[in-house]
Amino acid sequence: MSETIETWFDQPLVFTIAARHVRGRLVRLGPVLNTIMAAHSYPPVAEKLLAEALVLTVLLGSTLKDEGGQLTLQAQTGGGPVELLVCDYKGGELRGYLKFDAEKLAEIGPDPTLFALFGEGFLAITFDQATTGERYQGIVPLEGSSIGDAAEHYFEQSEQIPSLIKLAARHDAEAGCVAGGLLVQHLPEGEVGRDRLHVRHDHPEWEHARTIAATLKDEELTDPATSLETLAWRLFHEDEVRVEAGVTVSRGCRCSVDYFAGVLAQFPDGERRDMADGDGKIVVDCAFCSRIFPIPLDEISGQN
Repeated sequence: MSETIETWFDQPLVFTIAARHVRGRLVRLGPVLNTIMAAHSYPPVAEKLLAEALVLTVLLGSTLKDEGGQLTLQAQTGGGPVELLVCDYKGGELRGYLKFDAEKLAEIGPDPTLFALFGEGFLAITFDQATTGERYQGIVPLEGSSIGDAAEHYFEQSEQIPSLIKLAARHDAEAGCVAGGLLVQHLPEGEVGRDRLHVRHDHPEWEHARTIAATLKDEELTDPATSLETLAWRLFHEDEVRVEAGVTVSRGCRCSVDYFAGVLAQFPDGERRDMADGDGKIVVDCAFCSRIFPIPLDEISGQN
């Protein structure tokens, strides 16, 4: 390791193995994850799915170089018990929500496949760059054993970057929901005469890093007693690994009366009046944090 740091919960560990052209991230979510989960009463299968999706959102969102940029993860479902899955990350702020049919979810068992959860679903991954205003989106089938498998397909198809993603989540009697993840990627090399890596998924440097990274166990990712630095050292101790702490993650629901009033101000006056109840208020329900916002019509008109 190039330096000694100790990273535990709710803060990604960014690492680079320059000699193998490998970069990666490790993250373990705990307190912030439980704060997000507390807004809804999720059964175990739903909790695990959302927890892994939130970890994936942090792994991908923390790669944004634009501090004001946003990463959005959204599942487009096709007949499964999960009706909506959406998570986003912006400047370290994380939020997520899962809507599901409780009866159908109870019928598919404790360890369902992605097909059992989503049916013929698709995963949309969207990167919004605040500085340039550019938006990049990739859509891949929800196939494989976890939502991480679908994200690997995204990088292979849309970014042409060989990647390995491992996700794990469990419910601890004391710590509540704990979830962790690993993202490892092999980056293209710029030297003249070298093979381009997007056509060399069997590149020996990548094969070595991928094989080692794949040995990481779920219980290691979710073990509160083991720092992320220790995990990186266990995996890649044969190489020089440079590490740095990423941006600390916080619960980031951006709902407020002012925010919703600004959104509602974009509607014509007549439509706003139709939305209002008998007290002259438009009631907005935020799915992310499960809070109700009664917004008076006169406060909305003041946004214009």
